[in-house]
Amino acid sequence: MDYLTEVAEFAAGFRAADLPPEAVARTKLILADSIGAIVGGAAEPEVQALAARLAGGGPALVIGTTLTAQPAQAALLNGTAGTWLEMDEGNQFCKGHPGMHTIPAAFAFAEAVGAGGADFLAAIAIGYEIGARVGIACALRPSMHPHGTWGAICAAVAVQRLAGADATRMREALNIAANLNLGTSRRTMLEGGTVRNVFAGISGQMGVLTNDMLAAGFCGEIDGVAHVFGKVVSDSFDKAAMTEALGTRWEVSRNYFKLHACCRYNHAALDALAQITAERPLDPAAIARVEVDSYAFAAELDDPRPRNVLAGKFSVPFAVATTLVNRSSGVASFTGENLVNPAILALAAKVTVREDPAMTARLPDRRPARVTVRLADGTRLSAATETNRGDWADPYAPGEIRAKYLSLATRLWPERAAAEIWDAVMALDPAADISALGALMRRAAA
Repeated sequence: MDYLTEVAEFAAGFRAADLPPEAVARTKLILADSIGAIVGGAAEPEVQALAARLAGGGPALVIGTTLTAQPAQAALLNGTAGTWLEMDEGNQFCKGHPGMHTIPAAFAFAEAVGAGGADFLAAIAIGYEIGARVGIACALRPSMHPHGTWGAICAAVAVQRLAGADATRMREALNIAANLNLGTSRRTMLEGGTVRNVFAGISGQMGVLTNDMLAAGFCGEIDGVAHVFGKVVSDSFDKAAMTEALGTRWEVSRNYFKLHACCRYNHAALDALAQITAERPLDPAAIARVEVDSYAFAAELDDPRPRNVLAGKFSVPFAVATTLVNRSSGVASFTGENLVNPAILALAAKVTVREDPAMTARLPDRRPARVTVRLADGTRLSAATETNRGDWADPYAPGEIRAKYLSLATRLWPERAAAEIWDAVMALDPAADISALGALMRRAAA
């Protein structure tokens, strides 16, 4: 059996009832966390303006609002909202965000077909699994942003699970979705090109489109997955990585959650900084300079004067400075007002970021950083971390993830309603139809 047939048979045939309890529990956490990120992002003016233009009515909810749309448009809008604040979960092994590429399409399609809770959760877990494995198997070109690439496969697999696809149809969906990825630019995140925030949403949209194309008789290459991700957007593709421990090692169980409202590459430095400030509160005015040593991807985020909020989320100097001045790395520390705050900009100019090749060599299992703060009086304070808080090696407690969810969801929903929706997600697996979850979201936004 070739690898793609094995993957397709697994994706189509794995029974929802056989999903391990720990994978079910993790999938529910990922779903709840993603809903929070979507609602939080839906409060942003650009996202609201796009939704007003594109939501033309239909069976699928634009989460955080009372608007509805056809499933493909809802997936686009919800995926865009969920990316906006840089608070969506991710997976360090595939170097991307499978949850936000899977859940918007899965939810939109599940609402349209009236899927049950267990089937919906399995569609998320398996869509996440297959897309993440493509990310692990390939090595995207360094100039590419991972959003909007293999994420279309996450969405397509989840939708096909909910559509009841057999292995033959699932394989065809994989081959079609492989060709529906974007030519994404890494510069968008560094320069604050907010077009980047729609990449995950487009993957969701393409996942739904794949189902319509299949129904209309379209087909893909014989092995579009290996060709596109081994020769077009990447020069290598490890087919063995697609099937290694398939069904026993679940990528949802190796994910990470974010509490810092910025790019993951900042997190090691912010975690080390938190160690320093926990022992000694710092007066920003007393800081002479801050030295950050980390891995190559983090060292790339070195702009001390980002042009907009997105660029600020991809700047180690700004992230360090706004965290020190505001005593928080949450959403409120990454705003337009903070971008022009003289105290933050002055401190960001004192932050240097350097690559430590030994730290780069520890990727992807580790995400190390060392932070040294030098005070004007000559005092030197230093701390280091090997991994990021919130990942599989140092996880956040479920209560911390719930608190983060509430902080984001209450940007648009009353707290009581947001808490009720969290509880509904945690009890979703026995639900006969997920429509009750959608109904709670509609009432919360009314």
